Amino acid sequence: MAGGRRQAPPREDILAAAMEMIAERGLEKLTMAALGREVGMSSGHLLYYFGSKDELLLRTLEWSEGRLGAERGRLLTRTAPARERLDAYVDLYVPDGHRDPHWTLWLEVWNRSQSAAVDGAARDRQAAIEGAWHRDLVALLAEGISRGEFRRVDPDRFATRLRSLLDGFSIHVAIGLRGTDRTQVLGHVREFLADSLLADT
Repeated sequence: MAGGRRQAPPREDILAAAMEMIAERGLEKLTMAALGREVGMSSGHLLYYFGSKDELLLRTLEWSEGRLGAERGRLLTRTAPARERLDAYVDLYVPDGHRDPHWTLWLEVWNRSQSAAVDGAARDRQAAIEGAWHRDLVALLAEGISRGEFRRVDPDRFATRLRSLLDGFSIHVAIGLRGTDRTQVLGHVREFLADSLLADT
């Protein structure tokens, strides 16, 4: 209606704008005021929507993870050997490089979760993100074992160890630690998988 109050953008648009700001300007530039200017809202209105910056960051991470989860699902349900799909899982997991926006956000959310002010529900939501990656990996490992592509390991235990390895390497890539760029990390992981998982021929 002409002259009526301007409608606030959908929350998904706000989360997409937040992620884009992190990618283009870095997390330190993502303030409520700056995001408000980006989406045409006041910082007070954003706080009304999200309650706190911690909640905004967690919602943005969940939104980003939803997109990654859909891509992961497409990769893992392809008609391809389990090893090829495992390589695709690893490729998706490891950051694109220093200051990868998704990993930058992930690290910030987990760092903030150490605060006593963060409630159990928020931690449960973070654990749900991790759980989705874990379950998909366990299912893929179990399938590869049943087809004889992988050695007979315990899928859950192996997934836990592999994800710990991926997390450690990924943090090094995301923070730009020298000697651990993405190409080197993928080489280390593939060598580890060849030594520990591929079925003997």
